[in-house]
Amino acid sequence: MSHQPQNTVYDVLIAGGGAAGLGLAASLKNRDQALKIGVIEPSEVHYYQPSWTLVGGGAFNVKDSKRNTKDVIPKGVTWIKDKITGFNPDANEVNVARGESIKYKYLAVATGLKTNWDTIPGLIDTIGKNGVTSNYSYDYSPYTWELVKNMKSGKAIFTQPPMPIKCPGAPQKAMYLSCYEWEQQGNLKNIEVELNNAGAALFGVADFVPPLMEYVKKYNATLNFNSNLISVDGPNKKATFAVKDADGNSTQVEKSFDMLHVVPPQGPQDCVKASPIADSSGWVEVDQFTLQHTRYPNVFGLGDCCSSPNSKTAAAARKQVVVVAENLLAHKNQLAMPLKYDGYGSCPLTVERGRIVLAEFGFGGKLLPTFPWLINPLKATKLAWILKKDVLPWLYWNAMLKGREWLARPFEN
Repeated sequence: MSHQPQNTVYDVLIAGGGAAGLGLAASLKNRDQALKIGVIEPSEVHYYQPSWTLVGGGAFNVKDSKRNTKDVIPKGVTWIKDKITGFNPDANEVNVARGESIKYKYLAVATGLKTNWDTIPGLIDTIGKNGVTSNYSYDYSPYTWELVKNMKSGKAIFTQPPMPIKCPGAPQKAMYLSCYEWEQQGNLKNIEVELNNAGAALFGVADFVPPLMEYVKKYNATLNFNSNLISVDGPNKKATFAVKDADGNSTQVEKSFDMLHVVPPQGPQDCVKASPIADSSGWVEVDQFTLQHTRYPNVFGLGDCCSSPNSKTAAAARKQVVVVAENLLAHKNQLAMPLKYDGYGSCPLTVERGRIVLAEFGFGGKLLPTFPWLINPLKATKLAWILKKDVLPWLYWNAMLKGREWLARPFEN
């Protein structure tokens, strides 16, 4: 943690200490120990969020998903424990809540996205009780498992808001793992299961829809597309959806539930949205291949906050870290930027406890399997489950956050 000496100028200032920000700090330090790097991050706790899906399915201890921020800041990197209030790229400064603005030569923005719980009326008052839960939270994912374990009959509704959201497969992962448990208990036949998706398709990459549909049919789940949750009445166990027809006309439909798994709407952080580095939608405006800002050459963006049209996942951040580290240092040394990001993202779709469809893809939905000879990307496999449950968390804490970049490099120019 640091209180800024006046007139400190960082070689690289990183806005945000999540997966992308700390991964980049470690990557840069490994490449050049002499770099003066600062990370602005207000939170004292760092979370490995991809595990929360498994927590909600009873397959992971939520306490294993968090560490103290001070313990995961890379050695030699300054932790600036403060909240970002704005960006001033023309002056090479980031504004923070306390003290002086922080100066930099290069800026990497990795502020993540904002989960907007408060945009669904009634949700904040009832989340974590009344059968209303969400795997998008450290606090509530254990409640998902509690509800699933204890549910013997009734109606379970799973929701998915409009894109973009982080881990676009997570809403349906919650449904599959819940259904698997109910099937094991012999209760699935007594439970009506619905996925209400604001979008028009089960998954954004068409190749993965057939293997997923096998499980939708197996679990006898109903899919409702163009159906967006707009309010919750927890005490009366009612959820209201805006449902669009083929002509785009919207009607409101109220549904009763016994369990409601909600995915909150998501969007850019306020400090980014209102700043000069944002595009018209509020995301950090970058070239999708180099991840360099389109208007400020000494600014880069990575992770969930950037405008690149990739799936917002930790796996995407892992690849983007390498691209930004190499391209930023090349630009700093007045060399051509060597790497191009291919849009890689990964979504391990937990279709049952013990099997996963490992969806890996890039820009335009191109399939980019890492181990095609080992794991069939279009089948649910046990190997993919072991990878998700045991290997990936270990790799996160011991490789990505330490600057070790096994299998993280994209194709070079």
